[in-house]
Amino acid sequence: MNKVMLVGRLTRDPELKTTGTGKSVATFSLAVDRRFKSEGQPTADFFNIVAWGKQAEIICQYLSKGRQLAISGRLQTRSYTAQDNTKRYVTEVVLEEFTFIGSARDSSYRDNDVSSQREPASSGLPMDDFDDEFKILGDDDDVPF
Repeated sequence: MNKVMLVGRLTRDPELKTTGTGKSVATFSLAVDRRFKSEGQPTADFFNIVAWGKQAEIICQYLSKGRQLAISGRLQTRSYTAQDNTKRYVTEVVLEEFTFIGSARDSSYRDNDVSSQREPASSGLPMDDFDDEFKILGDDDDVPF
């Protein structure tokens, strides 16, 4: 079984390209905090992500550096020949599913003057662009896993 599930923040804006056959492909990296931190060790791992087709277009349209994203996909290794004629290997996560989490303002909540409860901020995304299975989660408490 080859399945990867990650929740993290984009370390840079996604980059959208089009293949020679007209298919959209987006690349970005995701910083995922480590659950347990050892002194002198990094506190996050960085994963290269590749998204294809409509998913690539949606991610590039609505996400930018710092936004939080939950993804699932598969690990893939590929190789290529660099300009100096050496063979290079790349391991990346090929995106299969994703869910936006958090908000564009990097804050999942806004203050409510009427009560002490807090409610999710609006994402501002046009929902008619997505299919019936797509939903935006307001905060980390709503993550379904």
